[in-house]
Amino acid sequence: MSEIVRPDSEHLAPENPDAPGLPAHRLRRTDVDPIATKRAERQVANLFLVAIIATVGFVVAFVAFPSPHKYITIIPGVLQDISASNFFLGMTLAISLLAIGVGAIHWAKKLMSDVEIVELRHPSASSAQDRAEFQEVFETGVASSGIKEYKLIRRTLIGAMLVLPIPALLLFRDLGPLPRKKLSTTAIHKGVRLVVDGTQAPLRPSDIPIGALVNVVPENLQAIEEAAGTLDERGKDALMIIRMRPDQIIAQQGANWDVEGILCFSKVCTHAGCPLGLYEQQTHHMLCPCHQSTFDLSDAGRVIFGPAARSLPQLAITTNADGYLVAAQGFTQPVGPSFWERS
Repeated sequence: MSEIVRPDSEHLAPENPDAPGLPAHRLRRTDVDPIATKRAERQVANLFLVAIIATVGFVVAFVAFPSPHKYITIIPGVLQDISASNFFLGMTLAISLLAIGVGAIHWAKKLMSDVEIVELRHPSASSAQDRAEFQEVFETGVASSGIKEYKLIRRTLIGAMLVLPIPALLLFRDLGPLPRKKLSTTAIHKGVRLVVDGTQAPLRPSDIPIGALVNVVPENLQAIEEAAGTLDERGKDALMIIRMRPDQIIAQQGANWDVEGILCFSKVCTHAGCPLGLYEQQTHHMLCPCHQSTFDLSDAGRVIFGPAARSLPQLAITTNADGYLVAAQGFTQPVGPSFWERS
């Protein structure tokens, strides 16, 4: 049976008289070796300099890669076909934050005072004596940190903290331009045929039974997208056609905007821009799946429930000489989510 050995008091480090229960304070190498102190100071300063360089790199990457659609390969088979913008913006910002954090930790472990301090618990109070004691403790902390003594660390830390908000300013700017007049104009104009989204098939009134909902787009949308090289226009020009009996139509946003009970509305919710599609055939209500805004399509797209602040924009339609459904005119109000710049 093994013997249980209990530590003798002579093998224990002597207690610290200033901190009962703790062993005697042991000095670090940087506390007694000026060369080690200077080396630690340079290490901390270098980390803060790395933070500054990485932040500048963030700005360079932001300018060099304005589009997230440029792809690069870092490690074949592991990191390939990744967005150059996302990669370099993420890496430079991560390095900047990491360097500041590691530098602060290294500073605290190597150069700041690590003397054990005992602070007795006492009721909190806002007396003048307490404020004076706090001021004394604060000044002691400033002195023990060496922020005044190590000028190189102080200057590089201030520099790192001053440039750190720059990425935040760029990210806020990159949230996107103001809509201005962009939501007030679409590719839809008088005479443009409405075709089925996906198949590009034109529609006649006889193709749409009562109670049906068909997702449509203007016929010229595909040409606009190919010319621009983006799908930006689709977000504004998505439409839906609903057919009901003419006597079920309570109101429209213009006189005689339907064709034999066929109505056309924007498919974009006026609250946050989500795509609509949950149609209740019996009530003619259109429900937004994102925040449950509900529109009555038989009553000029009026909002009957939810956070949407305005009716769903309706498009006036008619038929052309060949009998196909076409736009009688463009939208008379902005499509998409509400915004405060809207007149």
